[in-house]
Amino acid sequence: MKAILGKKIGMTQVFTPEGALIPVTAIEAGPCYVTQVKTNDNDGYEAVQVGFGAVKPVRVNKPMQGHFDKAGVAAARYLREFRVDDAAEFTTGQTIAADVFEAGDKVDVTGTSKGKGFAGTIKRYGAHRGPMSHGSKHKRKTGSLGAAGPSRVFKGHHSPGRKGNAKTTVQNLEVVKVDVENNLILVKGAVPGAKKSLVVLQTSVKSK
Repeated sequence: MKAILGKKIGMTQVFTPEGALIPVTAIEAGPCYVTQVKTNDNDGYEAVQVGFGAVKPVRVNKPMQGHFDKAGVAAARYLREFRVDDAAEFTTGQTIAADVFEAGDKVDVTGTSKGKGFAGTIKRYGAHRGPMSHGSKHKRKTGSLGAAGPSRVFKGHHSPGRKGNAKTTVQNLEVVKVDVENNLILVKGAVPGAKKSLVVLQTSVKSK
């Protein structure tokens, strides 16, 4: 499995040699550094811990600073762990750059969706509104919460609440272009999150 951390830059468009327009999302992918290698012998599973993003040393506590010093890398703003089949293929301090992927690869992109604040059922779920006739006092209200028989509201019922600001994954997106010099990966389509937010690119589970 291939994976890398990145920062969403924004959307743009590229043209194929045939002149077709492709909407893409530009992601500043890496460079990432391997901060820890976990093995079956020591940890009970195979995984690699990766750091991304520069941070001032004053914003890192002493235990984490010692963790980074042991790995021989600079302090990172983000740490993520990826399960791998064979962790022995990685070494502490190893650099993972944008060239881990190439054009044509299929990836799953995970990010935190934009927060939309507190919303009602119509905006949050697209639920059906009430009668719009004159005199109706039930145009945008929640409506029935269930039958009188159970005398309770079932879990998962559509109700007002926080919209967005949740971990979201878009699967099976195509890598259109990789710019190794500028640490950029162009992915076809939109990915979750606001500009400058953290995203995780992994080999698509549907392409395995």
